[in-house]
Amino acid sequence: MFTQLHHLFRFVDETVAAIRAQFPEAVRCHPGCADCCHAVFDVSFIEAAAIAAYLRQHEELRQRCRAAAEEAAAAYEELLRSAGDPALARIRCPLLGDDDLCQAHGVRPVNCRTYGTPTLIDGRAHVCGLSGFASQGSYPTVDLVPLQRSLNHYSVALVGEDFGNRRFPIAWVVLRPEFFLPR
Repeated sequence: MFTQLHHLFRFVDETVAAIRAQFPEAVRCHPGCADCCHAVFDVSFIEAAAIAAYLRQHEELRQRCRAAAEEAAAAYEELLRSAGDPALARIRCPLLGDDDLCQAHGVRPVNCRTYGTPTLIDGRAHVCGLSGFASQGSYPTVDLVPLQRSLNHYSVALVGEDFGNRRFPIAWVVLRPEFFLPR
């Protein structure tokens, strides 16, 4: 079920590693930084299913993350109700441990994998504010649009257009993993 997703993850990881090798002083991501773990974003159904499958295998982790997931879900829903700007909001990922390390690092979504390197979204460049990439410089970028298209395609193939075209906060995955798992 996750073969294509794992191939995509590998491609993204290799691309990010190549950027890091070319600009080691600018890619400042390191274990424990966790800036990206407070950014507000949602995940495709296929990414949610991968996280849910991981949580099924690690029930103790899901239970440990439950309170943080409830808090993150409430904050996300309030952000939606208030029409706040997700790009400016900060919500701690429920999978972030007390040591500021991802507790599901192997199944982290594409957005987590690319954070800290220059990305392109609908023709606009973005980069982590903690990185060393200068605003006037020219750097290789990770174009998120084709990656998101692939994730959408995998999701639709898995569950059809209704849920395959939707995106979900990670907190919802932690709270209701069974929704994202095959029946």
